[in-house]
Amino acid sequence: MTEIEEIQQRYARRAERGADDAYDPILSWVSMTRQERERALVKWIVRCGLDPVRERKVLEVGCGHGGNLMELIRLGFRPENLTGIELLEGRAKVARACLPAATNVVVGDGCQVPFVHGSFDVVLQSTVFSSILDDGFQAKLAKRMWQWAKPGGGVLWYDFIYNNPRNPDVRGVPVSRIRALFPEGDITVWRLTLAPPISRFVTRLHPSIYTLLNAFVFLRTHVLCWVRKPGA
Repeated sequence: MTEIEEIQQRYARRAERGADDAYDPILSWVSMTRQERERALVKWIVRCGLDPVRERKVLEVGCGHGGNLMELIRLGFRPENLTGIELLEGRAKVARACLPAATNVVVGDGCQVPFVHGSFDVVLQSTVFSSILDDGFQAKLAKRMWQWAKPGGGVLWYDFIYNNPRNPDVRGVPVSRIRALFPEGDITVWRLTLAPPISRFVTRLHPSIYTLLNAFVFLRTHVLCWVRKPGA
């Protein structure tokens, strides 16, 4: 079985477990996590010189239901400058229905899509690589993402860094692995996201406890990374 087929099966098992329902945006812990990440994206835009974002072209690898692209639109990115690739047809269909018509959604394997090299300011992945368990496939996809990024642009990465012992369908991607996947990149790292098992529990008591515990960096399980491509 190919890694693509394995990934499809992993997401099918996820759907059978009803895992997507656990990330309902009206849940307090999901809301707190998203607000924190949005603040981090604003920090990334300012510190890494992405503004004015309305001129930036963005490709998301594994765009899912389109939530991340919608978040970028809220931050000022133009819909016509955004493109998403999604392996799973059902998810791509939802993304097309939710996103503006000007945003392009492509169905297929990211390693096979023939985008022109150096055509995007930002190539984004969000919790995609943690669902790819084959090291060779990870390296192949990372190489393609790097090729698509413009010199002076880069790869924007959000994913978790620790293994989940209760879920064999995912694997944490530590910062050392990110550096190995993009050896030519200049990497800036922000630690984010209070560990979901903790945040699910404490936000049922009071949402403000999320902020209190999230002050302890060792309790954060994800990273937001900007991997800048040398050049203009």
